[in-house]
Amino acid sequence: MLYPFSALLARMKYITRWSLMHAARPESLSEHTTDTAHIAHMLCLIARAYTHTPCRPEVVAVAALYHDASEIITGDMPTPVKYKNEALRRAYKALEKESAAAMCRLLPAELEKEISLYVTGDILTCEEQTILKAADRLSAIIKCMEEENAGNREFSAAMHQQKQALLEMGCPEADWFMQHCLPCYAQTLDALTSGEAFRQE
Repeated sequence: MLYPFSALLARMKYITRWSLMHAARPESLSEHTTDTAHIAHMLCLIARAYTHTPCRPEVVAVAALYHDASEIITGDMPTPVKYKNEALRRAYKALEKESAAAMCRLLPAELEKEISLYVTGDILTCEEQTILKAADRLSAIIKCMEEENAGNREFSAAMHQQKQALLEMGCPEADWFMQHCLPCYAQTLDALTSGEAFRQE
């Protein structure tokens, strides 16, 4: 018996995000997922150290690795389309749910129940879901910064929208990251490795 779930998941590298935008460098769904998982783990550690929001860093990081898995089937639906109205939003959520369930059915029964909790995000508490969503938005903001730094103004409006949405979430861990970590993404490799960031505090 063959189980194609992992092979299907590996195809995230073929899915391009920001499909309606001209990008200086295309970003794959696989890249975004990795960045989101790293940021989500960091936000949880920030929560433990500074804001004391209850969370499980390892659980949130693993959930982040699967958070867009359904897009392997649905593709990356552009945000202006996905959220154009409530009817489209509900329809897309239903499609995401069915796609996630269809993917998990490609696993052995002994694994399906456990992995489906990560694919659907059902394993997360409300606080952890907020942290993961904030990490998702921070990944988008970082992509917008990269495009702007490359001289591409196409992402300026998206940058503003993502920052505003993140602010409205009221996630203190994301606020800490925005203040102490996000500016470093605009620095050169030499600046990052020379300790210049610390001197700018």
